Amino acid sequence: MKRALLSKNKYKFVNGDISKPTRDDENYEAWERCNVMVVSWITRTLTTQITQSTVYIDNAKELWGDLKERFSKSNHFCASDLLQEINSVKQGERNITDYFTNSKILWEELDSLRPLPACTCKVKCSCDVMKTMASYRDSEWVMCFLKGLGENYNTVKTQVLLMEPLPNINCVFSLVLQQERHLNENIGMDTKILPNSVNHQSQRTNNKVNHGWRNQGRGRGRNYGKQCSFCNKMNHTADECYSKHGFPPWMKQKTNYTVNAIERNKDCDGENEEPSQGKTHNEKIFEALDPEQLQQLVDMIQNSKVKERAVNNTMGGTSKRDPGEEFLEDDWSS
Repeated sequence: MKRALLSKNKYKFVNGDISKPTRDDENYEAWERCNVMVVSWITRTLTTQITQSTVYIDNAKELWGDLKERFSKSNHFCASDLLQEINSVKQGERNITDYFTNSKILWEELDSLRPLPACTCKVKCSCDVMKTMASYRDSEWVMCFLKGLGENYNTVKTQVLLMEPLPNINCVFSLVLQQERHLNENIGMDTKILPNSVNHQSQRTNNKVNHGWRNQGRGRGRNYGKQCSFCNKMNHTADECYSKHGFPPWMKQKTNYTVNAIERNKDCDGENEEPSQGKTHNEKIFEALDPEQLQQLVDMIQNSKVKERAVNNTMGGTSKRDPGEEFLEDDWSS
């Protein structure tokens, strides 16, 4: 309000520099017109409740004095609240600019309530005590500002506190702001590197999946994730259920060979464990494979045996054969 009145050259009506003239004075009408205008300006800035208590005050100087007397007596309470908030404010999740702005608002409000005294002597003193008091106030501001910073700024906080004398608050804000930009750049670089590595890994995984499970049928094809209504098993429907329509001949032959091989291994190792309830693990694996995958598996085994025979014939030696190898060859060839 003081700034608004000064900008209109009307502040002298509230500080008493322009007194009320008599009615016989030729300037009375001009003063009365300006006085009413200043009173209306002040009244419009007040709340409705306060305006009702000042509606009968016609003099701008009296209105200004009444408001000052009523609301300037609680400066001690406001100052105590400001001091408590200044010493407890923290950066938290805010950036440096927002934190500094909040701190600056608090300190400027405190300066308006408790301004530093100025020398009023006719002969100016030369001890610079006022300048020392101002430097103490600035140092308190710097220390409170640094105290409220987050843990990411411990380095710059230590460097500033080791300076002698302490820099002003604007210089400290500039240093901390540079540290914030440096931290943001590092975070940005890490963020750029991380998605690239993740995309590269995901691309490798996708390539592996695409090449390894291409042309899938019942196990991983179009019915992946569906449940059969006949056997309640996953990844196929009742139209493709082997339990309902019967197993193919090649799959029965493969399953019988697997069971016989397991029994032979148990007899060779001397293990006499009780057979597990239900289907074996190998049977479950074969049920999860589609016909095309099983055929590929058979072709791989046959190719490996053919290569092994060729190597043995070339070297002119005899390799140690497994007791069930002949049965394996006959079984797959049939």
